[in-house]
Amino acid sequence: MSHTPSDVKRAAVVATGVIGASWAAYFLARGLDVDATDPSPGAEARLREAVAQHWPTMVRFGLADGAATERLRFHARLEDAVAQADFVQENGPERIDIKIDLFRRMDAAAPPATLLASSSSGLAISAVQSECKHPGRVVLGHPFNPPHLIPLVEVVGGEHTSAEAIARAMAFYSAIGKRPIHVRREVKGHIANRLQAALWREAFHLVEQGVATVADIDTAIAHGPGLRWALMGPFMNLHLSGGAGGIAHLLDHLGGPIEDWWHDLGAPSMTAELKRQVAEGMADELGGRRSADLEAARDALLLDLIRAKAASATLE
Repeated sequence: MSHTPSDVKRAAVVATGVIGASWAAYFLARGLDVDATDPSPGAEARLREAVAQHWPTMVRFGLADGAATERLRFHARLEDAVAQADFVQENGPERIDIKIDLFRRMDAAAPPATLLASSSSGLAISAVQSECKHPGRVVLGHPFNPPHLIPLVEVVGGEHTSAEAIARAMAFYSAIGKRPIHVRREVKGHIANRLQAALWREAFHLVEQGVATVADIDTAIAHGPGLRWALMGPFMNLHLSGGAGGIAHLLDHLGGPIEDWWHDLGAPSMTAELKRQVAEGMADELGGRRSADLEAARDALLLDLIRAKAASATLE
């Protein structure tokens, strides 16, 4: 893991649900002081419990110098949490009115040089920064769940975000071991969620049409293309499938059929009946297995995979 850049020593985590708690554990593991806040009753106890649960994984990842759970401080007031922060990661509800108010208050309370980032999975950062007096420092820093494990962070600037803020956010996330990408234009769902949504759309369509069960579709991905996707992205996989001629050769030969498949893809509606089919299919696939056990097994394998990829000199 890289060391934290010298200008970021203290991070504030605003809203400490599943995503916020994951960020808090990760920032602590990177050797940062963390100030957290959440207005929900019992939030501090839940946060400290979540950090304790994540910490063994952070230890396996490798802790930065000085990393300690004791460097976590919880504040009742939002303004107190951000008052000394070098970087703020906000994780509140996906409601634009709440985001606008949070960023207005954070902008008023945080030091002038502090970057303000939102974990929002779909809201436009231009709207989020709309009532800030210093909107140039507001960015979207969307993680992929769970942030304490998955390296991806999507960085998006709004209408008034400065180029410097984008560069600083990219540098910060890179320095703490993340793999940030700069989303050049605001779009709903950013990049990764849009790609997921495209797959989900066809998965639900295939269930609706009786082509496959929920378990069949999970097997098709988890034991098929998903194995390759965990190592390389879709374009690189296409390139390797093209042999010596690479992706240009593949598209010359399969571009037509691929386009034909596009035209045949479904457009299902999330009806009550379809939701029932998928929920029942998931119950059948689980077969009594507990979600908590599946999450633990998933996270253990994810950690091994991420460490193996990091050690590869070829796969980036």
